[in-house]
Amino acid sequence: MEKTKKQYDKVIDICRSVFLQKMEDYGTAWRILRPVSLTDQIYIKARRIRSIEEKGISKINEGVVPEFIGIINYAIIGLIQLELSPSETDLEKNKAEEMYNHYFSGAKTLMQNKNHDYGEAWRKMRISSYTDLILMKLKRIKQIEDNEGETNVSEGIDANYLDIINYAVFALIKINFEK
Repeated sequence: MEKTKKQYDKVIDICRSVFLQKMEDYGTAWRILRPVSLTDQIYIKARRIRSIEEKGISKINEGVVPEFIGIINYAIIGLIQLELSPSETDLEKNKAEEMYNHYFSGAKTLMQNKNHDYGEAWRKMRISSYTDLILMKLKRIKQIEDNEGETNVSEGIDANYLDIINYAVFALIKINFEK
């Protein structure tokens, strides 16, 4: 599990770097997005990954790696927005980075707990399964959103975002570190 922690941390570094660079370019313009818009943005990225997986090629000269990074970053933004609610007011960069780190750390802790119980079963899965699981989680989120956040016995939107983060991290670990 030490190997997984180190690989996970490398993925965190990659995703955080992209997040911070985009924040330099755009500020925190994403603060205006409602959670349903973030769900749709993640959906678009996951559908593109699935399309590339099924077709074997892409016409845009980007592979699936930037899409998985985008899924992670948008899911973290989704968690931030669930906490703060959408706003036309920007978030201070330091606060945005602090919240980003907090939610990514929470996702990592969840992964470590589940990884303990499941014995790193994720390493035997196919990347396409992560894509399908992300799409399934998005369908669940959409249903919860349509139900105005109410569930009877199921986890909420935040738990689904955390799972999406971890599935995308697993995909990036497999792409970047397992040949």
